[in-house]
Amino acid sequence: MAAGAIGATSGRRGRKRRAVMSEINVTPFVDVMLVLLIVFMISAPLLSRGVPVRLPQTQAKALGQSPDYLVITLDAQGKIFLQKDEVTSDQLESKLKAVTEARGGMSAPIYFKGDRAISYDKVAQLLGLLNHIGYSNIVPITD
Repeated sequence: MAAGAIGATSGRRGRKRRAVMSEINVTPFVDVMLVLLIVFMISAPLLSRGVPVRLPQTQAKALGQSPDYLVITLDAQGKIFLQKDEVTSDQLESKLKAVTEARGGMSAPIYFKGDRAISYDKVAQLLGLLNHIGYSNIVPITD
């Protein structure tokens, strides 16, 4: 009986248990975060939609925007752009109706960007055209 007890304990003494490691290795996490930071720093400037214009500055607070917003831009020369495509005022109605039907109707907001060098007369004409077509939810974009 004593021999059986000795044999059973000798097996346990031969194996060594490793201590539980309770520390987290943060080096891979830091590497991943730096890569993500670089990716976002490169891709963020590419996310702006529309044509670059010098926007007027206001004291208004920022608006929340959905990722599929629609932008109409009026540049300093008076050209009209729907997203990044140049359109004439005659083409604007047909293209806008096609885009808004695909987006779910005329109730979605249309974001308007106008260069600060453009005359108020041209801005008023464009906004009047949009209102005549049937769009009433027009949001101006400023700096």
